[in-house]
Amino acid sequence: MIACSTCWNSGRHTEGDAMLQEILDLGFEYVELGHGIRMSLIGGIIKLVEEGKVKISSLHNFCPLPVEITRSSPDCYQFSSSNPPERDRALRQTFQTIDFAKRMGARYVVLHLGSVRMDDYTDKLIRLAEVGLHTSAQFARTKTEGIKKRNAGIEAAFARSREVLRHVYEYAAKNEIQLGIESRHSFEEIPSEREMEMLMSEFAAPTAGYWHDFGHVQVKHNLAFLDHAEWLKRISSRLIGCHLHDTKWAGRDHMAPFTGDIDYEKLMPHIPKGVPFIFEMSPKRTKEEITTALAKWRERYGSH
Repeated sequence: MIACSTCWNSGRHTEGDAMLQEILDLGFEYVELGHGIRMSLIGGIIKLVEEGKVKISSLHNFCPLPVEITRSSPDCYQFSSSNPPERDRALRQTFQTIDFAKRMGARYVVLHLGSVRMDDYTDKLIRLAEVGLHTSAQFARTKTEGIKKRNAGIEAAFARSREVLRHVYEYAAKNEIQLGIESRHSFEEIPSEREMEMLMSEFAAPTAGYWHDFGHVQVKHNLAFLDHAEWLKRISSRLIGCHLHDTKWAGRDHMAPFTGDIDYEKLMPHIPKGVPFIFEMSPKRTKEEITTALAKWRERYGSH
């Protein structure tokens, strides 16, 4: 299955059916409803789904957006928050996403699990790497300082994330929805790769699985937090879906596949057959960029 996320075009549409039709016109049969779906778009989405004109592969939490949030914001409420009302809001909104996924006939809900509250060291490292300082003492010092700060806050934040996830897992299981716990772009975020493996041990398949984001993991690869291919090889048995985009050194992501630096030939042997690939494009990407990449992907990998 190959789909396209509405993160590409939800911000410029006022009618949900027109938003979906624009994606269908690119040559996609399936659509992921992204984390920018405002309530005003819901009527048109339901119309096209009920008419059988589009298939919904997945939803990205939170979908629809909380009514008080006016733009795409998947981290507006965090499972890891030290504020109980925020965690409760995150839980209730995730339940709503699962309910909507079931109504739309989608199989998957993609989740973010929160972060450690700290400065954005990932952005600092990207800026250093982009000017050629990724092997410098300054880069090493910044990275070490960031890791120490994350280590100081992760135990409590991870425990809170797991507790909320436990309730989400139970609700998803009752509704026969699979949860894709997404690989993160920034090392401040949860889970790290070690934490992902812990979650995969704690939360069983088929209700929970690993959702691989090519661009996010490539950024971590560029910053020397992991080896992209080795990580995929290690986690592949629990992989249930992918967000597909490309990345240019060091942290420019959400580009069309084959326009950046990701070595798909090296990575694809570690992707299980039959998992969905969701084109997750920046709104800046043109229709021509997406259709060219889609044709090349199908030529090279088919529907996998």
